[in-house]
Amino acid sequence: MMTASQHESKQKLLESALHVIRAKGYTATHVEDICEAAGLTKGSFFHHFKSKEDLALAAADYWNSMTAELFATAEFRTLADPLDRLLAYVDLRRALLKGELPEFTCLMGTMVQEVYGTHPALREACEQSISGHAETLEPDIAEAMEKYGVEGDWTPKNLALYTQAVIQGSFILAKAKGGPQVAAESIDHLRRYLEMLFGRSNGGGK
Repeated sequence: MMTASQHESKQKLLESALHVIRAKGYTATHVEDICEAAGLTKGSFFHHFKSKEDLALAAADYWNSMTAELFATAEFRTLADPLDRLLAYVDLRRALLKGELPEFTCLMGTMVQEVYGTHPALREACEQSISGHAETLEPDIAEAMEKYGVEGDWTPKNLALYTQAVIQGSFILAKAKGGPQVAAESIDHLRRYLEMLFGRSNGGGK
């Protein structure tokens, strides 16, 4: 059983990993970088984690728990209309584009671009995280399809994954261009697409 100070040091390492890996990428991040960011020694690091990959896997779990709570308790979850919930989810993703790039980009999207062919356990963790998050949108999409009489050769599952493709792609563009504006514009297009798909056009606005 961990003492309070041990729990605090582990927490610091996990939080530092989220920031440093998003800032530098997984490959360029070293154990020393995370220890420096956390203000802890390598001895403390290896007390909690066997390796950088072990930390990254723990950071993935930590990320999942934080983001799951954020979206599960978001105000839009109380909206009665499923399409309103879906669009409000997109609005929230746009609203989170604040601060520097490492503050709003996705840990999983950052890591999987580097590790998909070299670190299978990390690739699987990233896939489960991104797909698992997409799955939380499927009930609202299915309900909206029924309510608005929408049919097509697509499913709630692949539309939910498409939303993540746009959002993750918007982060890549933000990194390439050095700021969040292009990501915001991409998410605006996603919102317009969903409105048109469900027959609720707003005349080309936001």
